[in-house]
Order: sequence, then C-alpha cells, then structure tokens
Amino acid sequence: MSRPSGMIAALLMLAFAGVLTCSAGDKALVLPSPAMDTTITAGKAEQTMVVAGGCFWGIQAVFQHVKGVTNATSGYSGGSAKNAEYELVSTGETGHAESVKVTYDPSQITYGQLLRVFFAVAHDPTQLNRQGPDSGSQYRSAIFYNSDEQKRIADTYVVQLDKAGVFPRPIVTQVVPLTAFYPAEAYHQDYAAHHPDDLYVVYNDAPKVTHLRQEFPELYTGK
Repeated sequence: MSRPSGMIAALLMLAFAGVLTCSAGDKALVLPSPAMDTTITAGKAEQTMVVAGGCFWGIQAVFQHVKGVTNATSGYSGGSAKNAEYELVSTGETGHAESVKVTYDPSQITYGQLLRVFFAVAHDPTQLNRQGPDSGSQYRSAIFYNSDEQKRIADTYVVQLDKAGVFPRPIVTQVVPLTAFYPAEAYHQDYAAHHPDDLYVVYNDAPKVTHLRQEFPELYTGK
C-alpha cells in the first residue's frame, strides 16, 4: 500500500475511487446470516479471529467500529517470525498476509456475525491476491482459523455465499489454520483513525466504515 505523494497521489486515488471499496461499489452488500454459527454466550472468555483482505488499515478500521470487539490489531500471518516486518512482507515473498487480529466478547457478538461483516464491507473476497490498487499475495483474502469450530463455520459460510450468488464471481478466500500472528509496527496501528485525511484512507478505508454503519446499524459503534 505504498502511496505516491502530491498531485500524482490525488489523481491515482481518484482514478481508483470506483474500485477501492467493497465489491458493491457505492453500496454495501446484503449478505445472509451464516447458516452455521456460534451462540451468544454470557460469561465466556474473550475470543479471537484473524482475517486478511488487503491493506490491514481498512480491515482494522472496520472492526474497531463493531459492537463487541474489544481490540483490533494490524499484523502479519502466514509466514515466519524472522520475516514478519513490513518492508519484507511488502515484497510478497514471505508467505505473510497483512492481517488483523480481532478480539471480541462472545456475549455480544458471534464469530459468524464477524465473518458476515468481513465479507460484506471489509473487503472484496472475489479478488485474487489483490484489493483495489494493492496487488500481491500479501493482500490475499484469508481466514486464519484457530479451532475446528471456526474452520467449520468459515467453510460452511463460503459455500453458502457462493451458492446464494451474492457476489458476481466465486469467492477466493483461503480458509487456513492460524500458525501465528505477529503485530505490525506501531505506525501501522490505528492508522485510519490517526490519518483520516490521508488520500488512501479517504478513498479506500473510510467508505468501508460508512458501509458498516449503513448495513449493520445494530452492530456499528462510533467508538
């Protein structure tokens, strides 16, 4: 997600404005609820989910506004500890994907509801190894499951969405085991919140949060 500066950046961001949001363009997608899901459970310990779908700034920004999410951290998953740093991951040769670890309260939101947000507004799951202007395996769509239950729910939901035909193309999201999550550098954390006027954020990330508020008013929080 390297960005040119000045007028060139402005022209590029305007050129990509039509493809930088989710696959529905100016509208959020209406997706069915997962046929298989966890249940709202009081008194249960916090749970985590790790997903990837393009630049982690936007994914983090979306989940930071979801009710029941207590923390969202940008980072890297899929590679090893020795190459879990931005400059190396950006080569696309480390096996890592820019990812976000979502910590949530299962008494307020389910894993399936979080996946519904992920597919509907956080990214376009039909783009292979890219999102908008960002291309490379580090921008792939992936769900890194940390339990058999998460795997079953994710696999079932992908099949359900494909059969429902809500996307114009097949979903290419990988459902793979989580081996490790490595937090990204401090300057990547909360980037969209700290840099709301950054052109990349304006055209790529802010619309996702807007779509979240429009499509999931019951889950949106302005925190």
